[in-house]
Amino acid sequence: MFQHLAKQLPRCGRNLLKSVLQDSTRNTRNMANVAVNGMNINYEKAGSGSSVALCMPGAMGSALTDFGAQLKSLAGPELTLVAWDPPGYGQSRPPARQFPPTFFKDDALAAAEVMKTLGYERYHVLGWSDGGNSAVILAALRPQSVSKLVIWGANAYYTDKLGNVVKAMRNIEDWSEADRAPMLELYGEDYFRSMWTEWVDVTLAFKDVSNGTCMRETREVQCPTLVVHGAKDEYFEMEDPEYFVKNIPNAKLHVFPEAKHNLHIECADEFNAVVSEFLAGR
Repeated sequence: MFQHLAKQLPRCGRNLLKSVLQDSTRNTRNMANVAVNGMNINYEKAGSGSSVALCMPGAMGSALTDFGAQLKSLAGPELTLVAWDPPGYGQSRPPARQFPPTFFKDDALAAAEVMKTLGYERYHVLGWSDGGNSAVILAALRPQSVSKLVIWGANAYYTDKLGNVVKAMRNIEDWSEADRAPMLELYGEDYFRSMWTEWVDVTLAFKDVSNGTCMRETREVQCPTLVVHGAKDEYFEMEDPEYFVKNIPNAKLHVFPEAKHNLHIECADEFNAVVSEFLAGR
């Protein structure tokens, strides 16, 4: 949904998130940008493996805020990670972020172009929350490029529960300081307030769209897929990951019983181990 849920993390999760962000400039990683469709897209690259995975962040997210723990520990001699900032997010500004009804597909196509420009013909895709929806679309549209897919905190359609939660989050004055401050620091108040309000309005409209966010594309995914779910996710019930598993032919589900929406931060070591095993085919 969005990357900072500090008040909902146990203390160990909060400390992990803090340490990941503090360590982000000290790890052996490459931050760079690439020109795609007239835009300068920021990305972080870590690891040196011949196997490559693209990391797609959630709403308002960036490579470092959403995937610091994976860039730090999942990437390595066997796996190279490329984590990007979608157009208008993180350091991929300008342009200002736009939210047309096709923004999930737009991000999928832009991400595919980033990987093509960087010279990667085949790669895995890891997508969280909004990035998970775009990852499903990318896998469906580019089956020749996507080897394996990992998604968590994603939704093929909008449930009443999700709609109610999103509506309750619309006013950032109602957020905790722990949630609001990092976003204001990253984006500035005016830009973030405008972007968040537009995101809420556009995403709520998906409830009335026959294809939801990616229902048709879900059925078109051909690659092996791992669907990960935190049983205590604040936004999604089990029906959301189960929809993906039932509609993607070669999909399996892994549930973290005590984890929430940002399980890859809260349970980073366990998450990284599960993903590493899946990508390696073990």
